[in-house]
Amino acid sequence: MAVEDKRAALGDDEPDVGRNDVVHTQTDDAEGVTSADVADFIARIDAGDSAWLQGAVAHMWAADIADIFEALNRERRGRFIDAVKHVVDPESFVEVDDDLRQALLDRLEPEELAAAVDALDSDDAIEIVADLDEAEREAVLARLPEADSVLIRRGLEYGEDTAGRLMQRELLAIPDYWTVGDAIDFMRSSPDLPDDFYDIFIVDPRYRPVGSVPLSRLLRNRRAVHVRDIMSAEDLTTAPVDMDQEDIANLFRRQDLISAPVVDGEGRLVGVVTVDDIVDVIDEEHEEDVMRLGGLTGDDLYRAVFQTTRSRFPWLLANLATAIVASMVIAQFDATIQQIVALAVLMPIVASMGGNAGTQTLTVVVRALATGELSRGNAMRLVGKEVIVGAANGAAFALLAGGMAWLWFQDSLLGGVIAVAMIVNLISAGLFGAAIPVVLERMKIDPAIASTVLLTTVTDVVGFLAFLGLAAAVLI
Repeated sequence: MAVEDKRAALGDDEPDVGRNDVVHTQTDDAEGVTSADVADFIARIDAGDSAWLQGAVAHMWAADIADIFEALNRERRGRFIDAVKHVVDPESFVEVDDDLRQALLDRLEPEELAAAVDALDSDDAIEIVADLDEAEREAVLARLPEADSVLIRRGLEYGEDTAGRLMQRELLAIPDYWTVGDAIDFMRSSPDLPDDFYDIFIVDPRYRPVGSVPLSRLLRNRRAVHVRDIMSAEDLTTAPVDMDQEDIANLFRRQDLISAPVVDGEGRLVGVVTVDDIVDVIDEEHEEDVMRLGGLTGDDLYRAVFQTTRSRFPWLLANLATAIVASMVIAQFDATIQQIVALAVLMPIVASMGGNAGTQTLTVVVRALATGELSRGNAMRLVGKEVIVGAANGAAFALLAGGMAWLWFQDSLLGGVIAVAMIVNLISAGLFGAAIPVVLERMKIDPAIASTVLLTTVTDVVGFLAFLGLAAAVLI
């Protein structure tokens, strides 16, 4: 499978547009699609100008086409795809947000879908086919060449977030007894090479990778040199087909890889993961962690109101439960609060400071766990450091909060109570902000999902208990 190159510069076949019309072509501008671009497309869609739309998308990056699609409302999306589906780069289907992709694919007939899938690299083709229901999937696969259909079916057997699903099957593998000249002649004559590749993999008779040669190194050597004499063998890094994509991303980051061979259970070469896919994985994993820290399971931007409401309800329900726990702690000191109204004014300060300090620690630790920087060897050191940081910040803010309370209510004992409570709560925030995600990770529970609600409960309960308990003991 290969992607047609639709990224040619504008030439004589440029669509016929007026002096004030804009055809959006590829640029080096990192800004991507602007609101003006979207406005131009909306105007053309409303005018039914299919010729302009087709000419415009023919010279755009796939990601920019996806951005245009996502910026439209539901009715315009349908008309946009109907107008451009015969000329649009199929890679743009892969770039569209997961929550909107099905709406896009529903506008395509099975023949059109099969043509798009056939034009994609195998990893992207599998991603598209995986989003189809069973009937649509079979209709598309039946229209593909048999070899491609079998390849996609095999890819769908692997887990969704594994190397087997992420890898592309198009690669270049040669035996170690070939010379540089043999490899060059093969590349020149073979019609089945990948469109883009970085490394040539050297395999043994059982098709197990034993080394790799960067394309640049191959081209700098004479034709008579054997590839086994210039290949890198000791530092060859392979990824099992069932390796999680997050672990692969960490592998690429640590070893500065451009590509990595993927092997099956018997060590045979079955595919390759390339850095362009890893960039997408890193972005996806980062977004997932950020959303989970907010109690969300996906990007709600394009979801319907009911779906968004349903996805957020469990998180809010858990927060309600923890709020009730904190309220029960406060209820134990209702008599104390009735006698000293200032306590009701000041106690949110202690809980809020603890929650914010804990969230800072939590963010650092969850990120370190996600990137593999935090291990059993340095976990206790990090917990100890965060406790010290919490104590230092607690002391500093104890002076500020205690001084403020003293001046506000003209009560030095009240100032002392909030100062001590501040130190206690910030120390607990550092301790539990670091310890909770580490413990959850070892319990095989995703710390990005569960840590926040647990930490909020701890900082609220400890904050209220320390402040109101000390007030009851000292002031009453």
